[in-house]
Amino acid sequence: MPTERPFLHDPDPGGTTPLGAVPPALFDLAVNRADAALRGLRPTHPETVLAAWHARTRFARRVPLAAVLAALAHKPSEPSAAGWHWAGGESGGWVAGRAPFP
Repeated sequence: MPTERPFLHDPDPGGTTPLGAVPPALFDLAVNRADAALRGLRPTHPETVLAAWHARTRFARRVPLAAVLAALAHKPSEPSAAGWHWAGGESGGWVAGRAPFP
């Protein structure tokens, strides 16, 4: 039995391991899933929780953690009946309503 755990890597403190441009749909998915994880957990230190989430989530590792944190920092504080989701890739923004992807 191998001792290595596939697809589970230590988090990169800078969150900068990906190479190349991140596709907009992947960026949107990473931000929206990170937001959902924080909504469910409500941690006192979200950066620590997101670093662990980023390290164990295969698709999220292709998106810099620093970029995900920056997008989450700009989430509107006013409530929306349908919620908020990120759309438009790295240069996108928060849009009222549900995300087209879970």
